[in-house]
This record gives sequence, structure tokens and C-alpha cells, in this order.
Amino acid sequence: MTNNPYTVVGAGAIGGTLAAHLHAQGVPVQVVDADARHVDAIKRNGLQIKGPSGVLVAHVPAYTPDEAPDQLGRVLLAVKAQATYKAAAWIAPRLSSDGYVASMQNGLNEATIAAHVGADRTVIAFVDLFADVLEPGVISDGGIGAMALGEYAGKVSDRVRQLAEDLRHWGTATVTDNVPGFLWSKLGFGAMLTATALADADMSELIDRHRPAMNELAAEVFDVASAEGIRLEAFDAFDPARFLRAADPAKNAEAIDDLVKWLSTQTKTRSGIWRDIAVRHRTTEVPTQYEPVIDVAARHGLKLPLIEDLVAVIRKLETGAIAMDEEHLAHLDREATAAVNAAGKKESAA
Repeated sequence: MTNNPYTVVGAGAIGGTLAAHLHAQGVPVQVVDADARHVDAIKRNGLQIKGPSGVLVAHVPAYTPDEAPDQLGRVLLAVKAQATYKAAAWIAPRLSSDGYVASMQNGLNEATIAAHVGADRTVIAFVDLFADVLEPGVISDGGIGAMALGEYAGKVSDRVRQLAEDLRHWGTATVTDNVPGFLWSKLGFGAMLTATALADADMSELIDRHRPAMNELAAEVFDVASAEGIRLEAFDAFDPARFLRAADPAKNAEAIDDLVKWLSTQTKTRSGIWRDIAVRHRTTEVPTQYEPVIDVAARHGLKLPLIEDLVAVIRKLETGAIAMDEEHLAHLDREATAAVNAAGKKESAA
């Protein structure tokens, strides 16, 4: 099967970037995307990735779903989280018996994919890229991020190692049996980045100014991860251990300082969620990412008031019912401070 092309389904920021690097490595790859304008631009001019070292152009076969081949082998799924069910249902009847689907997405989408193609044909992945679609056929990539690959059914395999090898033009992907540890860490970090979409300012500035909210959002996610027995993993400039409730306050403050400094050096200064709302005027993947976290929390008897409020505000921003305003973050700050104070009083009483 190694001679069969990879099929990237969803050739946007993540999928398009990875497809271009596979092509640059000399690995056969084709892309499928529902946006006909994007597909037409790729057919005419190639897939263009604008990065720190210049423009990478990949002339790869590109299709809309109606034009795509009848049989697919190795699939890299990179659609928005809310499109996972529809995309997996489309892939399933086309997937060869020895094929697989790797979720190169945000959130916890593997169970949905496995329900369509089977756990043994599902590869779990963590991808952290700072990329955006600028226009049809053109993607801005901020440079190497982080990636981890493994088997959804557990452990690692030759096919996962081969995928990591084929992506080496992009960078070094970690092959591990603890991809969930990366995904849950990213959910905590992602909640912080998502909160910056509530206002019209850079991520680094808003995280710096609204530390109580940022700490509590991450801590709520990590409470759930702990209840699930997840071993959290650090990546890029984010160390989840510094955002646990038991973290030393001085080390937490230092961690936020480092994170703010790192974000301020990135070419991508606003989150993809901010871009979806402010530029592309479309629904985001935030509810699909965090409602499963809320559901898991409920099974453990945990409440996530800030995460629930964050999702609710994002929904209102999506519909235009409210406008971006830093007061939304100030409100989360007040909620976070009240929660911390209440927890402190409870501990003192005990």
C-alpha cells in the first residue's frame, strides 16, 4: 500500500500544509476539498504554502468529493471537527481493506471516525500548526509546530512509523502510545486560545491581561483529564503541569510569561477561531471540540462553568447576536476569581 497516494480530505490550513510537505518529500499525495474554488485554484496554480523560508508550491491532484477516486488507501482527515461525521461517512465505503484514516484535526474525533471505519483502521494524531487559509489555493504557515502519532486501538505500528517518516519534510513527528496526553493538553491550551477570540486583539496580549480566566479554563479541562487517567504531555511552549490546580503559583506565572513571549514571536497573532468569526463569518469547531469534554466531566460529577460559558459566548459571536468585546474576558476573570476564592474557603473549612 505504500505506493498508493495519501489522500488528504480537507485541504485547508492543516491538510493543505501537510499535503504540500508530503509532495515536497516525493511522497504521492492527492487532496479532496468541499470548496470548489479552493480545488480549482489548486488545479490551476498548485497548492501554495507561504512560510518563513519562502513559498512552497505543490502541484498535486485535487478533487471535490464528487470528482474523487472511488477507492482510497491512506487518508489524512483534516476537516473541521464539526464536519467529521459527514466526512467519515463519505470515506468509509471508499476505504480499502488495508487503508486507514488518521485524524489530523483539533479535538477528540477518533471515536466518530472509528464508528465508521473501525478502530483498527483509525490512527490517532495530535497536530499543532500555526497556519491559515489566506485565499483559495494559498495557505500561510507560521513554521514547524508539533505532531504526535499513534494507533487509536493502542500502541504504535509500522504504518504509523511510515507516516512519520513520510512527513519528515514537515518536521519530526513523535510516535507514541500516549497521543491522548497531547490531545488533552491541547484542549487546555486551546481553551485559552479560544478565549482570545472573544475580543479583537492579539492572543499574546489577551492571555497576558486575563490570567485568571486563562488559568481556570485550562484547569477545568485538566480536571477532566485527571479524572480520565490521562497523562498530559508538554508541547511547544506549553507545559500543562504548570496549569494544574496544584501548580506552584510562581511557576504558573513564569509559564504564562513564557507562553506570552512565545506567542508574541509567532507570525500568526490571532487564533483560527477569531479568524472564523471575524474574517470568514462562519461557525467554529468550538462546540464540537468542547461539548464532549463537558459530557465526560458530567460522567465524573465535575462542573466546567467557564468552559460552558466560553462555548455559549462563542455561539453568540457566530450568529452575530453579540460583538467581540474584551468585557467578555473580564467577566470570565471575575468568574475564575470567584471560583478560586470559593475553593480556598472550602479547603480552609475542611
